Amino acid sequence: MTQQPVHNPQFYLTAPSACPYLEGQFERKVFTHLVGDKASELNDLLTQGGFRRSQNIAYRPACETCRACVSVRILAQEFTTSRNMRRVVAANEDLVSTVYDAEPSTEQYSLFRSYLDARHRRGGMSDMTVLDYAMMVEDTHVDTRIIEYRKRGPDTFITGKGEGELVAIALTDVMGDGLSMVYSFFNPDMPERSLGTFMILDHIERARTMGLPHVYLGYWVRGSRKMDYKIRFRPQEHLGPSGWARYED
Repeated sequence: MTQQPVHNPQFYLTAPSACPYLEGQFERKVFTHLVGDKASELNDLLTQGGFRRSQNIAYRPACETCRACVSVRILAQEFTTSRNMRRVVAANEDLVSTVYDAEPSTEQYSLFRSYLDARHRRGGMSDMTVLDYAMMVEDTHVDTRIIEYRKRGPDTFITGKGEGELVAIALTDVMGDGLSMVYSFFNPDMPERSLGTFMILDHIERARTMGLPHVYLGYWVRGSRKMDYKIRFRPQEHLGPSGWARYED
């Protein structure tokens, strides 16, 4: 694949396809490649401009008749947990999170497969093979990490990779101004833990510890139940025509 300099990336436009979030709408995306030694710099700039990363591609919606997709980022340094969020943290006190280089494993794929089958059986990722998963994790030219969340038993002290029950995974980009949650998934048979919420709270705390101002959550779509959870993490900013602005109801 041709490498492109950060100062002159080439952008492309996809053909229209059915929107996965809003019935009756069609989506188009503008995208470019994230490759070469300037990939991280370009990824930072594009993420701040409302793009998302998937493997070595940065993309953002370019729909002709709809502007429902809104980029969201949490203001990590100002964030305070609600009572319900504190209950989520307490429910997961037995989890240990560990950061690794972006390397896939069969154990991760098994959890990924269970998550897709339970939550996204008819989605665009439903037929992903173990090789597809490996590409999703490994095909990155930016600073990407895998965060594993494992359950520690009463007699288990996790000291190495692969110890303890794997219950959740986050694929995360480390950027100059924050953490970008590229993709996350979890054991679908543990609804009482609210693992999706817990991973976001964990990323907020990580960003605070690292002195980073933002946690990027991707797109929020008003009217899409799949996206409702993102609006609960405040204060947050939304990207509009005039730039990033604090969101108010």
